[in-house]
Amino acid sequence: MEKAMDPPSPGCTGAEAVLSLQPNSSIPITYHPLFGPHDDLILLEVDQKLLPDVLHQRVTVRGQPDEDAVLCTESKTYAMKSVGTSNSVFLIPPCGQYTTFETPKCCDENYHDPQSVASVIKVATGNMELVEVAPRLDKLRLLLSQNPYRSDEDIEMVDLEEMERTNTGLYRWNDLIEKVQASDYELRTGLQALSAVEINGYWRIVDEKYMGTILRMLLHNSVLNDWSLSLLNQDDVVNMLESDGFPRKLADHCLHVFGSKVAEGATTSRVWKLDERKVCVHFAREILSDGKRKMKKFMEEWVRKVPEGMAASFDILEGEVLIERLGAETWIRAFSVSSLPYNPAERFSILFQERPKWEWKDLQPFIRDLNVPGLSAEGLLLKYTRRTQPTADAEPVFSAR
Repeated sequence: MEKAMDPPSPGCTGAEAVLSLQPNSSIPITYHPLFGPHDDLILLEVDQKLLPDVLHQRVTVRGQPDEDAVLCTESKTYAMKSVGTSNSVFLIPPCGQYTTFETPKCCDENYHDPQSVASVIKVATGNMELVEVAPRLDKLRLLLSQNPYRSDEDIEMVDLEEMERTNTGLYRWNDLIEKVQASDYELRTGLQALSAVEINGYWRIVDEKYMGTILRMLLHNSVLNDWSLSLLNQDDVVNMLESDGFPRKLADHCLHVFGSKVAEGATTSRVWKLDERKVCVHFAREILSDGKRKMKKFMEEWVRKVPEGMAASFDILEGEVLIERLGAETWIRAFSVSSLPYNPAERFSILFQERPKWEWKDLQPFIRDLNVPGLSAEGLLLKYTRRTQPTADAEPVFSAR
């Protein structure tokens, strides 16, 4: 047997009077003495999985004045869209929420309990809806590219007061969460993808040529000291690079950029392994930084530069280069997915400017990192490309829609 709901308390004129209603019962409504547009009150529709974050104040609204606002939880980003409704919604505040000396009067003279009245303070004709979106990280790359760390800086002797005063292209964590529309988790992931490092409280990307110089010295020291590139002791590497004149912070960062930790354990917590792909891609980028090369010449130089024990396999360069055939010659040039926008419309626009038609095996490496919530890889292709396939066994070709 269900317990009957408690009747509204005498004198209750707020939301409690409505919440206490029994099924199939009714209550009169009246205008609250402070009834008005109340533009500071906005209805937000939230599903059950998001409700705990909202109720426990684990969400933030982010965006600059010229941007559409987004709502961020600790790990996800949601677009906030205004949605109109066909039915008006009456907003009834709790008792005591809005203080006033005037008592609302019931508009129904035939109602025998005028003390239980719902006082409407605003009529809402719509609400805000949340739609999960990808973090807007293109701005992060743009901000950090303004002032990359170069070899002529000395982080040990930097004038922090001068840096604070000029602050040109330098951003602390709080600056980034204010300017970049992404959750904290997504922002940290974006910083990691850009190989950014925190120096004196500012997040920086390091000039690629300077990182290459540190890597070459690390490889040189590994030969001199007979270090295994699969078992590099972090302390030995950093101390040696520091003695060679490199800042300790960047010596440590070099291991993070070009290596990965050996499985955590009592004896391996500070042991690193150089990543074959990352190292080989670095040297390929270095060779192609001055422009395209003939394939044969490129391969010869690449094999010479790659450290002994690592294989300069062309498969490693997937998503890093484009191949062109000019007459009898095959040329290769740099074209890295890491330099392309995260925004799908902008990404496909650049790709089709580069080539009006793409075979799937060539296109796939440049779009597989795209992540749009609610849209699969096939959905992305349907939205932004036109697929043609002359015969059933032919490779599909994609062009701009």
